[in-house]
Amino acid sequence: MASLKELKLRIGSVKSTQKITKAKQMVAAAKLRKAQAAAEAARPYSSRLEAVVASLASKIAGGSGEGASPLLAGTGKDDVHLLVVANSDRGLAGAFNANIVKAARAKADELIAQGKTVRFYLIGRKGRPVINRTFPGMIVAQYDTTGAKEPGYNQAEEVAHELTRMYLDGKFDVAHLFFSRFRSALVQIPTEQQIIPVKIPADADSNAIGATVEYEPSEEAILDDLLPRNITVQIFKALLENNASEQGASMTAMDNATRNAGDLINKLTIQYNRSRQAAITTELVEIISGAEAL
Repeated sequence: MASLKELKLRIGSVKSTQKITKAKQMVAAAKLRKAQAAAEAARPYSSRLEAVVASLASKIAGGSGEGASPLLAGTGKDDVHLLVVANSDRGLAGAFNANIVKAARAKADELIAQGKTVRFYLIGRKGRPVINRTFPGMIVAQYDTTGAKEPGYNQAEEVAHELTRMYLDGKFDVAHLFFSRFRSALVQIPTEQQIIPVKIPADADSNAIGATVEYEPSEEAILDDLLPRNITVQIFKALLENNASEQGASMTAMDNATRNAGDLINKLTIQYNRSRQAAITTELVEIISGAEAL
C-alpha cells in the first residue's frame, strides 16, 4: 500500500496534469470556432469548382479527347499510385491522425493486392512513423508544415505544384488524397479523394454550370488553367478540414482526459483519507495502550 506521502504526491501530480489538459481543451475550443468556419466556407467553392471542371471535361470526349490536359486524360496507365496523406504535426488529438493513416494503409493494402505500385507523399509529420514502419521505403516525399500555425493557400499551392511536377515527370499515374472531413467536435470522417487525374463522375452533366454556353477560347484552354487550380483548391480544402477536425478531436480528447483526471483525483483522495484515518487510529491505539501500561 502506498504511503501518505506517496499518495499526496500522486494527487498533486494528477492535479497538475488536469490543469494542463483543461487549458489545452480551452485552447482547442477557441481555435475550433475559427477552423470550423474556415472549413465550412471552403466547401461550396471547392464543390462548385469540381462541378465546373466536370462539366467542361464531359464536353471533351469524356476527358480523353485530342488536346485534353494530362491532368484530365491521365497517363494511359494505372500502375503507380501516390497516396497523399495529410496529417498534423502535433499529438494529443485522440485518434485523429491514426484514423487518417488507417484509411491510407487500407487503400495501400488494396492496391498492392491488385499488383499496383504504391508510394506515399506526406503532409505533416505525425503519420510518418507508422507508414514508414508498415511500408518501409515507400515514402517518396514529405511537405513540412511545422512552421505554419494554420493552413494557408500558399501551402496548398506548393504541394499542388510539387505533385503536378512529379506527375508530369512520370513518377505516378494516380494520386489519392487522404484527410479528415469535419462533421462535429465528436465526429471526424477519414476521407479519400482522387485528385490526379481529375475523376469525372459517370453522371457528369455538361450543362451543370446552369446554362448552355459557348467557351472562348475553348474548353481545353480553360481546363488547362482550371485543372491545376482545382488541385490546389482541393488540397486547401483538405487542409482546412483537417485543421477543424484536429481541433475538434483535441478538444474532445482533452475533455475526456480532464474528466478522467478528476475521477482519479477523487479515488486517490478517498484512498488518502482512509489511509490517514487508519494511521490516526493506529496512533490513538498506541497512545491508549501505552497509558494503560503505566
